[in-house]
Amino acid sequence: MNYLEFEKPLAEIEGKAEELRAMAKTSPGMDVSKEAEALDRKAETALRDLYKSLTPWQKCQVARHPDRPHCKDYIEGLFSEYTSLAGDRAFADDHAVMGGVARFQDQPVLVIGHEKGNDTKTRIERNFGMARPEGYRKAIRLMDLADRFRLPVITLVDTPGAYPGKGAEERGQAEAIARSTEKCLAIGVPLISVVIGEGGSGGAVAFATANRVAMLEHSVYSVISPEGCASILWKDAEKMREAAEALRLTAQDLQKLGVIDRIIKEPMGGAQRAPKEAIDAVGKAIEAMLKELSGKKPEALVKDRRQKFLDMGTKGLAA
Repeated sequence: MNYLEFEKPLAEIEGKAEELRAMAKTSPGMDVSKEAEALDRKAETALRDLYKSLTPWQKCQVARHPDRPHCKDYIEGLFSEYTSLAGDRAFADDHAVMGGVARFQDQPVLVIGHEKGNDTKTRIERNFGMARPEGYRKAIRLMDLADRFRLPVITLVDTPGAYPGKGAEERGQAEAIARSTEKCLAIGVPLISVVIGEGGSGGAVAFATANRVAMLEHSVYSVISPEGCASILWKDAEKMREAAEALRLTAQDLQKLGVIDRIIKEPMGGAQRAPKEAIDAVGKAIEAMLKELSGKKPEALVKDRRQKFLDMGTKGLAA
């Protein structure tokens, strides 16, 4: 288990319980079951106390946890007959964005998402989930395909933001993000988006301009990272805690503001502690949102989606 900074007290308790069990294995006559169970109960209480009142900065840390399930895990856990579609037909295939046709509970759909990778090799290959222009152009191509064949689109958002490198800017990063956002607004099929980790800046909006937007309980969604915001406003990245508070980037704040429609409850201790449980919860939410949109005509879907974003910012301002 990779423990976060604020989980250190919990790490000590769980570590002691593991030490006791390890000692019992090397000394068969030693009975430490009662002591270990007592520590387990203490750890469970500590975990509950830690996660019932997370600060916005702590939620950022949870959203970035390396053991959290990523896009690939959700695709493998929720979709069958997934066929990956690669390339933007213009420059290259961006491995930070994965997508293809699949079945969700036997319904044909098209799924697109950011993939961060789960070890050093795959994180470098996936560019830590930061898409380049060709990633967004691939998404546009796939959304066009979904619109042509009347396939609902499901997007899984998990990115610190679009890649800001020189090559990406030279190849039209801003234009690619804008066109992907425009395509989200234009397609006449149900579009559902789930923020499964980080929803960073325009890189997230390009996938999340949807009829229904859901967030996992401890995910975050913001115009900029807390560190970036602190660097700009205070010229000090160490003020990220204050920035996280000011940005109102938590799922709970964003639901009050009308930016998202639904919060998906995570297992106690975050999705990283029970990945299958978290994946199943996302699957149930996607099923419910698809039912809400089923039977709507293309014109109604486009109109509702556009109106949703025109109305954004008028809700919860007094909070």
